[in-house]
Amino acid sequence: MKIGIISDTHGLLRSEVFDVFTGVEHILHAGDVGSADILAELEAIAPLTAVWGNTDSFDLRKRVPEVVHVELGGVAVVVLHGMQLGSPTPEKAAAAYSGAGLVVFGHSHKPLIRQVMGTLAVNPGSAGPVRFRDPVTVALADLVDGQVTARLVELDPKRK
Repeated sequence: MKIGIISDTHGLLRSEVFDVFTGVEHILHAGDVGSADILAELEAIAPLTAVWGNTDSFDLRKRVPEVVHVELGGVAVVVLHGMQLGSPTPEKAAAAYSGAGLVVFGHSHKPLIRQVMGTLAVNPGSAGPVRFRDPVTVALADLVDGQVTARLVELDPKRK
C-alpha cells in the first residue's frame, strides 16, 4: 500500500503535491493544515486521515482529531502533530506509541525518517510556505506485509 505523508501545509497545498501523490492509496496529514479546503483537495487524491496542529482553527479541530490510530496495510499507524511531545523527536514519538509500526508527526518542520526499535518515525517536514531554512518536503511510504519503508521527497520551494 502506497501512502502519501504531509504536514504543516499552513493553508498552502502546492500543485507539485498532486504529482508526487499520484497513485497513493491513502494520505496522512500530521496537522497545521491551515484550512478545511486543504483537506478537501487531498481527499480528491485519496482517502485522508488528518489531525489538527497547534495553529489550526477551532473549526478545523472540530473536523479532525488531535491524535489518530489507524491500521493501513497491516501496520498500526499513529498520526499526531507533535506538540504533545514538546519538541518532537523520533525517539519521543516511538516511546509514546511503542505499539505502532509507523508514527507520523510534524510540528518541527524538520524532515526525517528514523527507525526506533520496531517503529518507523516519519516527520515529512513542512509542505507549506517556506519557513526558516528548512526544505519543502513530503514523504511517501510503502506498507507491505506489515513492513514499512519511507522516503522524503523535496518539493520546489519556488513553485506554488
